[in-house]
Amino acid sequence: MMPVDIPRRPQGTPFERIGGREVVERIVDAFYDGVEADPLLRPLFPEDMTAGRERQKAFLEEWLGGAPRFSTTRGHPMLRRRHFPFEIGPREAGRWLHHMRAAFESCDVDPALTAEVFQRLGPLAHHMINQGQDVPREPLDPPAPPPAPR
Repeated sequence: MMPVDIPRRPQGTPFERIGGREVVERIVDAFYDGVEADPLLRPLFPEDMTAGRERQKAFLEEWLGGAPRFSTTRGHPMLRRRHFPFEIGPREAGRWLHHMRAAFESCDVDPALTAEVFQRLGPLAHHMINQGQDVPREPLDPPAPPPAPR
């Protein structure tokens, strides 16, 4: 009787396999560095992207199977609704994916794990497309008040 090779499922969540919070934070920083230099995407982001970087780090960690840092502070992600204020077309979604993939690669994430993550991330990015759609354009979250003077 011949032994049967049963494919092994990778152990742990993608978050654990990627290297945890430290690597996720490096990925997000590399992603935002790419966005800052992108003439198509940069106008979609606020001048100061510090808060966005932190929200993205919390979201990506949770989305990959880590701690629920995003939902415990901001509630349900409601990603599509949160992106309604921005006109997102296929080009923008493609550029977003390009910068995210480059960030994964620059952080030396295993190519098989990157492919696994992008099987889910690709459809998610395209779900954000709202260009030409009649959607509410006001922000879901009110802008944060300016810091109080010291």
